[in-house]
Amino acid sequence: MPIITLPDGSQREFEQAISVVEIAKSIGTGLAKVALAAKVNGRLVDTSYVVTQDCDVAIISDKEPEGLDVIRHSSAHLLAQAVKSLFPKAQVTIGPVIENGFYYDFAYEERFTPDDLIKIEAKMTELAQQNFTITRSVKSRDEAVQFFTALGETYKAELIESIPANEEVSLYQQGDFVDLCRGPHVPSTDKLKAFKLMKLAGAYWRGDSNNEMLQRIYGTAWANKKDLQAYLNRLVEAEKRDHRKLGKKLDLFHFQEEAPGMVFWHSKGWQLYRTVEAYMRQRLDEYGYQEVNAPLVLDRSLWEKSGHWDKFSADMFTTHSENHDYAIKPMNCPGHIQIFKQGITSHHQLPVLIAEFGLVHRNEASGTLHGLMRARRFVQDDAHVFCTEDQLLGEVDKLIDFTFKVYKDFGFEQIKIKLSTRPEKRVGSDEVWDKSEAALAQALANKNLPWDLQAGEGAFYGPKIEFSLHDSIGRVWQCGTIQVDFSMPERLGATYIAADGSKQPPVMIHRAILGSLERFIGILIENYAGEFPTWLAPIQAMVLNISDRQADYAKEIEKALRQQGWRVRSDLRNEKIGFKIREHTMQRIPYIIVVGDKEMENQNLAIRSLHGDDLGSMTLDEFSAKLRADTAGK
Repeated sequence: MPIITLPDGSQREFEQAISVVEIAKSIGTGLAKVALAAKVNGRLVDTSYVVTQDCDVAIISDKEPEGLDVIRHSSAHLLAQAVKSLFPKAQVTIGPVIENGFYYDFAYEERFTPDDLIKIEAKMTELAQQNFTITRSVKSRDEAVQFFTALGETYKAELIESIPANEEVSLYQQGDFVDLCRGPHVPSTDKLKAFKLMKLAGAYWRGDSNNEMLQRIYGTAWANKKDLQAYLNRLVEAEKRDHRKLGKKLDLFHFQEEAPGMVFWHSKGWQLYRTVEAYMRQRLDEYGYQEVNAPLVLDRSLWEKSGHWDKFSADMFTTHSENHDYAIKPMNCPGHIQIFKQGITSHHQLPVLIAEFGLVHRNEASGTLHGLMRARRFVQDDAHVFCTEDQLLGEVDKLIDFTFKVYKDFGFEQIKIKLSTRPEKRVGSDEVWDKSEAALAQALANKNLPWDLQAGEGAFYGPKIEFSLHDSIGRVWQCGTIQVDFSMPERLGATYIAADGSKQPPVMIHRAILGSLERFIGILIENYAGEFPTWLAPIQAMVLNISDRQADYAKEIEKALRQQGWRVRSDLRNEKIGFKIREHTMQRIPYIIVVGDKEMENQNLAIRSLHGDDLGSMTLDEFSAKLRADTAGK
């Protein structure tokens, strides 16, 4: 007689073992109709799962994030079923859920075309409407290998052969299509109502470039057609905001083949970069950081001691000189420890806060490079706090406040937080990891901040808090991190003099708020669609003369405003004023100053906003005051 505890704390007792869907029916027929899966004692299961003992049960519908994942997982199977129906010789391989959708890789001699995608999507719709019941079965590993081998699905058979011999595997069937999968899946295909195939790509079998090239079909799936259309609209808007296109259009930066993944900053882009850097440097001063600069190239032995060589060497650029191996630094922490180690530090001097705009290089695969968002050369707003264990919680508390302050000034109000805990491959004892994870969780609790758990996603040396930003069109960007590290200072011989006179390794907190400056600027470009707030705009105002008679006056205005610290330029070309206004409006300049004979005579300025609003006439001092008010709140 299992007793079922529901999310609201209420309980239901049943006389015998009962399926999840029957539990849902006992609560209400409406809930049973929308049930896609369930959580039983925290584990996601199908609605057909049978409960035999006391447990907690939560019914999952398309309103929960897990429900959307189930829809997308089932949509991947629907895609595979459609492909097998249209192209029987195609072999299915793997088809996982990804952000906003799914993909499936196929082995097929002929190349799929965009026209094929249209046919496949239509077949998916047809199959979904046939309302196949999706059923789960279990086979031994060897039985499953034989089953898929008999079907000619050699890739599936190879996957299963890598599973230990004593394990069972689960299969899911819908109509005449059977696939290997852990599940869960929606109860029937009619639950799949809003999907779209997006694009084709190539992918190596099991991600190994030595293996066969497969064909990957990407798709997206949502709870309903309204959500699907909203996502497609966001993609259109995102395309307009692509930082690579805007970077070229606004003359901010470029990339070229001779330096893959390394940005060439143009004057306006570099001004934007310097503005972001100057803002962060001001905040560092306010919070008491020491800004340093460590060497770009360090001996291999240092990276071995820190643990990076073992975990990260494949992504390092290396060189050799005079019988020594060196690495161009992919991160800044070992260098900062060397600076901390100079001299003797007393516990009275802790915490020590060290910051660097650290230039790093990472040998990212060429196929992963993506403008400013994924580069090989970039600068991190990196900092490390060296403190005692007793100071740890307070320092994390300050770092959280610091992080939220920065994001707010850049216009990001909605912040998502995740706590990433110990990975399988790590350094340090379980006791140390327990302390580290507890400190971060307690700091978040002290701030009453909601967070999601990312089990196993911490760095190899410590757990971390991750901060993700929601931009103006709803996309999420992971940026800042706060990481607790008990191991690296000890591995690299960093100590302080404790109160009892002994030498002790400090606790090290790794902190980045923007992350990569390049990537953060890419996020800013896309968030604002190039229309930066005045304090960030590379050029804050452009002075335009109507005719040559006002050229000297326009130059005087430009000079006076620049002397006050404003980023102002003038356009004195012999072009029609309407042409010049349109051109600089397209360049997203916040204010356009027009001077004609009237303005020159009255010693004032005609001001226009970026969006064409006539702000009237102002004196130089009045316009400067407006700029100050415009930039005061960031």
